[in-house]
Amino acid sequence: MSNTTQFTPDKHQPQDWWLWVPIAIGLLAICLPSFFHLMQTTWQTEENGHGPIILIVVCWLIWQKRHDVINAPNKPSVLIGWICLVLSLLVFIIGRSQSIDTIEVAALIPMLVGVLLLMRGWQAVLAMWFQLVFMLFLIPLPGLLVEIITGTLKQHVSVVAEEVLYAAGYPISRVGVTLSIGQYKLLVADACSGLNSMFSLSALGLIYLYLMKYRSWLHNCLLLVAVLPIAFAANVIRVITLVLITYYFGDEAGQGFAHSAAGMLLFVAALLLLIAFDGVLRLIFFSSRSAS
Repeated sequence: MSNTTQFTPDKHQPQDWWLWVPIAIGLLAICLPSFFHLMQTTWQTEENGHGPIILIVVCWLIWQKRHDVINAPNKPSVLIGWICLVLSLLVFIIGRSQSIDTIEVAALIPMLVGVLLLMRGWQAVLAMWFQLVFMLFLIPLPGLLVEIITGTLKQHVSVVAEEVLYAAGYPISRVGVTLSIGQYKLLVADACSGLNSMFSLSALGLIYLYLMKYRSWLHNCLLLVAVLPIAFAANVIRVITLVLITYYFGDEAGQGFAHSAAGMLLFVAALLLLIAFDGVLRLIFFSSRSAS
């Protein structure tokens, strides 16, 4: 009787990984010119300055799931895969030829879905679902939409900041989005509207949930819903801080280093509020589980 050892492949060892090399090269050839263009244009603006960071996070997230995708069952969905790939390539070409960054970047998501369907099938798409959703943060918002949202947010931020400072006893008044305190007048600019922080904090909130891996859908939904009001509150804190710095130390102090530092204060305040709210939710859900 001969002893035979049956070889069982390691589930963490990529199977046929070399088949993905030409796919990766093709995707890089398509994507890199677009990203270089964005770095020189759209991502230079304050509204879309988060783009490079989001791109780095997307690459990291995809790399984390590489084994799950490569080792997924080889059950390609050829028809739907080709439809996704061809249509997304057509949309991508239109976006690049017409210099419409929103369409060009948005087409990359169904393009990746088409590749996954052709190479492995729906299980690969499901394995990469979070990465595909997170790629939405890469899409630059249309200019008209940014103007509409920014104008509305600036108005509300100005109103809340005025009411808080007035209730605290400061000599402040408001005309539109211009705040007058003492002898100084401050215009609430687009950067102070909160749109950038809402984008950044929403992306941060998704990553936070992805890493924490909460099992309760209610917990996850409440935390996601809280992201926007938390970003708004943090932005109000930023405006109030700048107003007070200007009031006590003069216009140069408010427009100098303090103005840049207030952006960091905004991010820190939003992050702390998010963590604090998550702590409250954990106490509530832990108490409810203990009671049951």
